[in-house]
Amino acid sequence: MKMPTTNSKKTHLLTYSEPDSIISDQFRTIRTNIRFLTNDKENNIILVTSPEDGEGKSTMITNLAVSIATQKEKVLLIDANLRGSIIHRTFYVPNDIGLANVLKGYAPLETAVTKTDIEQLDVLTSGTEVANPTELLGSANMTNLLKEVAPAYDMVLIDSPTILKSTETRELANQCSGVILVVTCGKTGMAKLMEAKRILKLAHAKLMGVIFNDR
Repeated sequence: MKMPTTNSKKTHLLTYSEPDSIISDQFRTIRTNIRFLTNDKENNIILVTSPEDGEGKSTMITNLAVSIATQKEKVLLIDANLRGSIIHRTFYVPNDIGLANVLKGYAPLETAVTKTDIEQLDVLTSGTEVANPTELLGSANMTNLLKEVAPAYDMVLIDSPTILKSTETRELANQCSGVILVVTCGKTGMAKLMEAKRILKLAHAKLMGVIFNDR
């Protein structure tokens, strides 16, 4: 499935601050496309990644999360980028306790999930920095966490590191219902796009679609 072209020149939450804009409408289209592919709560865990850094995936996933939440659907946004987290800065929430702390057994999930100012949207930030993100995200604890949150939310969105550079994204991809790739028009070469697709296939992950980001 080919997603509509979007523009992420501005990095704030346009789907919240400018809900009637063309960009917000494009995110509603993406949301609708995802809903056609995930029509029940057993297929509601979506990983968003990109071939390389700087493709705008974090901007995409935060705006998508807001777009879904504003339609009265309960959303959990997980920051699984344990090497370079950004979600907590976007929503101005603390990051002292998050995903890494839960996976290490240092904190229960319910204390790590944070409510945002946007109704229906919760976030699970990355938490304390760790030296072994691949081991954590590929662990049974991560599998169990996803099984726990899936029935509690209408949609679970996971912001992950880039697929070509990070082994942990490959570990995580096959635990999700589907994967969306974010690529930049005029930047992401076809060879890198095809390599990302090949890696996802090797990881037994389902590629749901591609968002072409016109920066």
